[in-house]
Amino acid sequence: MTEITPIEYVKGIGPQRAERLKKELGIFTVLDLFEYYPFRYEDRSRFYKINELNAESEKVQLIGEVHNLKVTGNGRQKRMTAVFRDETSAISLVWFKGIDYFKKNITPGIKYVLFGKPSHYKGTLNFVHPELEPVSEAKLKKGAQFQPVYNSGEYLAKLGLNSKGFEKAIRNAFIEKHREIKETLPDYFRKKYQLINRKQALINIHFPESLDQLQQARFRLKFEEFFFIQLQILKSKHFKKEASAGYVFEKVGEHFNNFYNNKLPFELTGSQKRVVKEIRKDTASGKQMNRLLQGDVGSGKTMVALLCMLIALDNDFQCALIAPTEILATQHYQTLAEQLEGTGIKIDLLTGSVKASKRKILHPELESGEIKILIGTHALLEDKVKFKNLGFVVIDEQHRFGVAQRSKMWKKNTRPPHVLVMSATPIPRTLAMTLYGDLDVSVIDELPPGRKPIETIHKYDRDRLNVQGFMKREIAKGRQIYVVYPLIEESENMDYKDLMDGYESITRDFPPPQYRTSIVHGKMKPEDKEYEMQQFAAGKTQIMVATTVIEVGVNVPNASVMIIESAERFGLSQLHQLRGRVGRGAEQSYCILITGFKLSADGRTRMETMVRTNDGFEIAEVDLNLRGPGDLMGTRQSGILDLKIADLAKDNKILQYARNAASELLKADPDLAHELNKPLKRAFLQFQKDRPDWGKIS
Repeated sequence: MTEITPIEYVKGIGPQRAERLKKELGIFTVLDLFEYYPFRYEDRSRFYKINELNAESEKVQLIGEVHNLKVTGNGRQKRMTAVFRDETSAISLVWFKGIDYFKKNITPGIKYVLFGKPSHYKGTLNFVHPELEPVSEAKLKKGAQFQPVYNSGEYLAKLGLNSKGFEKAIRNAFIEKHREIKETLPDYFRKKYQLINRKQALINIHFPESLDQLQQARFRLKFEEFFFIQLQILKSKHFKKEASAGYVFEKVGEHFNNFYNNKLPFELTGSQKRVVKEIRKDTASGKQMNRLLQGDVGSGKTMVALLCMLIALDNDFQCALIAPTEILATQHYQTLAEQLEGTGIKIDLLTGSVKASKRKILHPELESGEIKILIGTHALLEDKVKFKNLGFVVIDEQHRFGVAQRSKMWKKNTRPPHVLVMSATPIPRTLAMTLYGDLDVSVIDELPPGRKPIETIHKYDRDRLNVQGFMKREIAKGRQIYVVYPLIEESENMDYKDLMDGYESITRDFPPPQYRTSIVHGKMKPEDKEYEMQQFAAGKTQIMVATTVIEVGVNVPNASVMIIESAERFGLSQLHQLRGRVGRGAEQSYCILITGFKLSADGRTRMETMVRTNDGFEIAEVDLNLRGPGDLMGTRQSGILDLKIADLAKDNKILQYARNAASELLKADPDLAHELNKPLKRAFLQFQKDRPDWGKIS
């Protein structure tokens, strides 16, 4: 097997540059360099005439002669100017840097290829710092129609590794080391999925001679990246299903039937019924269930979870529900305790603030099996929390719990319990297939009957008097109102000041005793926060001024208006989550987004999307395109979504194609043992060594 060349031995790199490449970009070998892809290309396939140019023109290429070279000024005022002519017209050139070099190397009167972006100055067009190359030399660069442009950094550029430096180093590497590129996909496989070979793809991604070559190279490399990820996920899923025997829930009995027939507070939607059937089928199969339940705020996920917990109880198993915050855990406990009142089912709550005296009673009751359903926070993961027979675990807002944390719940019984993970943050299909690819996915895509869609309105700061008038009319009808201020970090004084200024302004415009206002923010003591929330929940205050702590806060069906101040400072998914705090009763509810008049293009898109749709999945797709997958899922720093060329936001068709290919391959050859699949298996084992285990991320 050919040795892989360390990066310092590539011509033009050397030890100093190699150290910086390793440190800044993780480039250790010549193969890493081949996979350092251009982020865009400059199209050198067309030559323009000067009379075709305007201020909107992108970078263009011209052929002509340079005349009238002049240097004027001194020190910082020094500049060099020239005139570039072709047969149609003339245009000014100007340089502020590198003047001595250009003066020495530009020969007036010979033909040059000029490349640059025209700019507008005092009513005329010119080129600032254009690239100039004699036509005689430019012709030597055969096929360089698409010029690669590489990301670099200040330090790398100082070492000669700017975009041009990368291009040169990669050209050298291909000339010397192209034999080190090994094919990863067998011939029959490439033919089936219409993929060019790997060496061709790598050469053409850097130095394409045509748009067709570039597209074929991109397709092959994106497909391969997605393919190995999906292969890992699907193998992991298959292994889990085959290897992890699960508890069999044989019957639907008295607990479920009694609740369903006598205590169900509303008729289930078709989506809820479908999901209960899917979970019922999983838990009766003899395999451990790992299922993701997605659904918008208010779609009835908790009711589905409760019904499935009752099936577990009917089969003599205990259940646990874990939530990321005390507020949410307490809310779940109160909701379920109320719904199960009179059934004789013992339910309890365990959070970090539960006192030792209470724990002394709770732990023995849990171990004896007297407590049937335990709800709590991370406190449930502690080793001292022992169940008699845990069979079903529900994890709410699942993206806030790591794999290591959740695996602790799997060890609370001799076999792993069935796991239902719930998310009220709709996840775009491409992300779900990648982040949660080893989970079966259920979606609740209907709202319970009687719920009216929330009406969303975008207003500017100047409309504040109109908004206040609307608030007073809603309060007069007996409704309640949230007013939310951004608080990105609890330590940001500016945000805290905004909140306090807002609170003072509201109490001035809505004075007591006619109006009563609560305030909640992260700097308050938990008991004070809880008191204020309970005052609002009980209807004793009509306005709740808060930071985003209420994103997963109390359930107040009487709250009909959500006002979000400085809405442009929130992400789309957060705006959607906040909007979901209202619209929980039968009355028409409203979400008012207040922004400054000057909005960025992304800010405007977010406001328009919120006004246009209540569909969380559509909103998540827009958010994915705006922010990228790493920011969206909070995984930017973890390396989980460090894709080299594929893009989860834009390449969903290639992802689906690659997933289908991985699925078909595993059906035909589950262990990749076939002789024809040897290169693929070798590449896959290397991929597993180099990358995170995508099958364990969820």
